[in-house]
Amino acid sequence: MRSRLTVDTYVTGILNRDRVILSRAITLVESRLPSDRQLAEEVLDRVLPATGKALRVGITGVPGVGKSTFIEAFGQHITAQGTSLAVLTVDPTSQRSGGSILGDKTRMETLSHNPLAYIRPSAAGTSLGGVAHRTREAMLLCEAAGFEIILIETVGVGQSETLVRSMTDFFLLLMLAGAGDELQGIKKGIMEMADAIAITKADGPNQPLAQQAVSEFQNALHLFRAADSAWTTPVVTCSALEGEGIADILHLIRSYEELTRRNGYFEKNRRSQNLDWMQNYIRHELEERFLNHPAVREQWETTGQTVERGEELPLAAGRRLLRLFLSF
Repeated sequence: MRSRLTVDTYVTGILNRDRVILSRAITLVESRLPSDRQLAEEVLDRVLPATGKALRVGITGVPGVGKSTFIEAFGQHITAQGTSLAVLTVDPTSQRSGGSILGDKTRMETLSHNPLAYIRPSAAGTSLGGVAHRTREAMLLCEAAGFEIILIETVGVGQSETLVRSMTDFFLLLMLAGAGDELQGIKKGIMEMADAIAITKADGPNQPLAQQAVSEFQNALHLFRAADSAWTTPVVTCSALEGEGIADILHLIRSYEELTRRNGYFEKNRRSQNLDWMQNYIRHELEERFLNHPAVREQWETTGQTVERGEELPLAAGRRLLRLFLSF
């Protein structure tokens, strides 16, 4: 068992971009042990002045769209310009074992060996929104370590796959062309929140299909109300395999950053996200404390069985368990 590091050791290591210490700090903030949580909060509090300077980019997309392949090519382009990059990837958690494949370092083999890049996979666990519970904290630690761009790759598109939008500055949606019913296969809410849509794998025989998909998505976007950021969502094509369109996407992101910093939306959005972070934390902590409450745990299984059999209304059962929780 490794010795426990002090707050000073964590802080010094993070600020000096010591990758081993950074990785241990992220493991610390992901820990569920009360003693680790207290230590993690002290570390985060100490490094807070060094955070907030990175550009935060969320990347999501339908299964099979090639998120990891895109991020590898995109990351290589970013670092080729001398810009440092941290990639926080969230792997699906097995519903049977609770384990995670954590295969992104394998899928991004070239980028993982890049001295300007840092890749950190985490298990999604039971978290909704396509991100791990502690992704925000991990992001702050990477910012404190001096990484200039933070990419957050989410599990995939789903009904709750929008939490990433509430913690990033730019939200990139990756889509496939020619998969059939493109506009039906994704939730309207995610499209509405996207700052850019990129049609991937636009090479070879897929090119005509990709151009057709661009027209379809552009027409669909016209139905949405104007964004508060005053930014018009573009639809572009790219090929990670051939490196086509990768530079254009980075240019789009930089243009968005310039516009929103100039009109004040960038800072306003960051402040709103801090408030959202606090509210999400409260909700998560209340749920965890409720489910781990001794009186609730004692009644949980039998109550669930009576609800399943229709012997008790779900609302009444929930109210009864809440009374147990609140009475102690």
